[in-house]
Amino acid sequence: MSTKIENVVIVGTGCAGLTAAIYAGRANLSPLVLEGTLPGGQLTTTSEVENFPGFPNGVDGFELMQNLRKQAERFGTRYESGTVNGLETAAWPFALKLTDREIRAKTVIIATGASPRLTGIPGEKELYGGKGVTTCATCDGAFYRNMDVAVLGGGDSAAEEALFLTRFASKVYLVHRRDTLRASKIMAGRVLAHPKIQPVWDSVPVAVEGVAQGAVSGLKVRNVKTNAETVIALKGVFVAIGHEPNTGPFKDAVDTDAQGYFVPASHSQVKTRTPGVFVAGDCADHHYRQAITAAGMGCQAAIEAERWLAEQGL
Repeated sequence: MSTKIENVVIVGTGCAGLTAAIYAGRANLSPLVLEGTLPGGQLTTTSEVENFPGFPNGVDGFELMQNLRKQAERFGTRYESGTVNGLETAAWPFALKLTDREIRAKTVIIATGASPRLTGIPGEKELYGGKGVTTCATCDGAFYRNMDVAVLGGGDSAAEEALFLTRFASKVYLVHRRDTLRASKIMAGRVLAHPKIQPVWDSVPVAVEGVAQGAVSGLKVRNVKTNAETVIALKGVFVAIGHEPNTGPFKDAVDTDAQGYFVPASHSQVKTRTPGVFVAGDCADHHYRQAITAAGMGCQAAIEAERWLAEQGL
C-alpha cells in the first residue's frame, strides 16, 4: 500500500475529468487521474463531434479525448488504471478503495459520467457509434438530414429527442410500448401535433437491421397486442430510455437523488457535503449532458479544489 498522499485524485477521463486535470495541472497540483474501463468516456464512441467550440469542421470524438489527455499530461497529470469500489471520507486525507490498492488524497474530483441505457436488441451494439445507433440527438441529429429515423421511448427525453430531430430528419418514428406517452402533457401535445413525427404505438423494438452492411437500414418492431412484426426502413435509431449515472461506489460519501445522480451542495454545481470532495460532468448533470457543459464543470471542480487546498494552507 502506497503511503503517498495525492493533492488531487480525479476519477474519470471524460471531458469533465480531463478538463479538471488540465486546470489542476496548471495549478501545479500534479493531479492523478484514475482511468476506468472506458478511457476517454462516451465521446470515444462518437465518430464526429460538431458542436464542441473551436472546431468549425467538427472533430473525431476519440481524437478530441486524446488531445485533452495529452494536454493534461503536458501540465503534469499522471494516469493510472483502476476500478474504484468506494470512497472513505470519515477521516482525512480521504481513502479511495480500488480493487487492488488504496489511494490517499487531500481532495477528490468524481467525474465518472453516466452510461446510456440500451435495449439490448440484436444489431444495437454492432451499429452503435457512427453507424446509425446513437443516444444523443443533440450530438448526432444533424447527420440525418432528409432521412427517416426512429426514437425509442415515451418519456420527456424521448419527446425532446423526437422534436429536436424534426429539424433535420424527413420523418421521425416514435416507438413506444404503450398507446399513450409518459411525457408531460405539454411535451406529448407538441409531439403528437408535429407533422413529421409518427407514433408507433404498442410496439417494442426487436432488432436493428443493417449489420451486414455496416450501417442501419431498418428497425424491426413487434406489436405487443398482436405480436405482428414489421420492419421500418430508416437510417438512424435514437435510443432515449434514460441514462444510468456511474455513481454506485460513491453513494456512501456523496448524496444522490432518486435517479442516482450526485446532488451537489446548495449554491454550487460541484461542491458536495464533504469539503474537499467535488463532482463534475454527467454523473451530477442529467439535464444538459453535453461535452462542453461537462468540461465547464470539470474546470469549476478543479478551481474549487485548488482554492480549498489553499484555504487549508496546503
